[in-house]
Amino acid sequence: MSNFTDPAILFFVFGILAGSLKSNLEIPPPISRFLSLYLLMALGLKGGFALAQSGLTPGVLVDLGAALAMAFSVPLIGYVVLRRFLSGFDAAAVAATYGSVSAVTFITASQYLDNHGVAFGGHMAAAMALMESPAIVFAVVMANHVRRRMNSRAGPNLAERGEKPLLGSNPPLGKILHEALTDGAQLLLLGAMLIGLMTGEAGQSAMKPFSVDLFKGMLAFFLLDMGLLAARNMGQLKGQSPWLVVYAVLGPLVHAGLALLLAWTLGMSAGNGALLMVLSASASYIAVPAVIRHAIPEASPSLYFGMSLGLTFPFNILLGIPLYLLAAQQVLA
Repeated sequence: MSNFTDPAILFFVFGILAGSLKSNLEIPPPISRFLSLYLLMALGLKGGFALAQSGLTPGVLVDLGAALAMAFSVPLIGYVVLRRFLSGFDAAAVAATYGSVSAVTFITASQYLDNHGVAFGGHMAAAMALMESPAIVFAVVMANHVRRRMNSRAGPNLAERGEKPLLGSNPPLGKILHEALTDGAQLLLLGAMLIGLMTGEAGQSAMKPFSVDLFKGMLAFFLLDMGLLAARNMGQLKGQSPWLVVYAVLGPLVHAGLALLLAWTLGMSAGNGALLMVLSASASYIAVPAVIRHAIPEASPSLYFGMSLGLTFPFNILLGIPLYLLAAQQVLA
């Protein structure tokens, strides 16, 4: 597959191998953070420049609406399925992780489409930003529901013994919403997109050495770090239900299939449809786990973090992206 001749993807594979061999190769966290911010800033600028050329057309609004529809549908479907073999808290946390998106998967996919000459709209970066938060809100609401139900069942017995409720108070939804919507990485993406939209062609020429020429090398460096992290998190799923492994691979395929059906129904282009599939199939391993760790402390971080980073992320980077593009081209072209 041509994906395995891409230097950035090969650096990801190299990172997995080095991590599996327990090498001491490591990207310092501040550098990893810088690379992440650079990629989001460059992606936002590219999206803004593209939007400046195309404008906010009805087609753009339809694509953004499709993204929001998937952002609400995926965590709901995931929770219903996961609740069959996980606790309510773990099911909510995993559903939020898979209902949200992976910026790095999206960035890698957009570069893959560029490499293959497949056109897509810059507004799809805004779609990614829109898909970040609904899953977090859904998970917090479901976790609060589980807490209330458990406390109502245990409350009378605890009151007789003079004890406090089994579970802590529910985190304020407003605070969770604020954390989700003001996340620094997401704000940088949107801010860069706005700047690109405002400066247009002149800004594109001025920023080309930064947002275009450096992009491929920075992505390769960052994927090396992601490969190392993925390898070191694969072991977190040892001893877990084999159904979780199945969900970590088949779940994204089902989500991508639903996105393809929606894209076909709405008449989306192959490039935009492929990116909607990538967003729907991806799983967050940065923003959502950071919020969920505090919002749903009863859930197991090794579960949702290990699934998203140890299994789903490598699957999407190595196999999923080419598969989603192929399916989009077959159905939407």
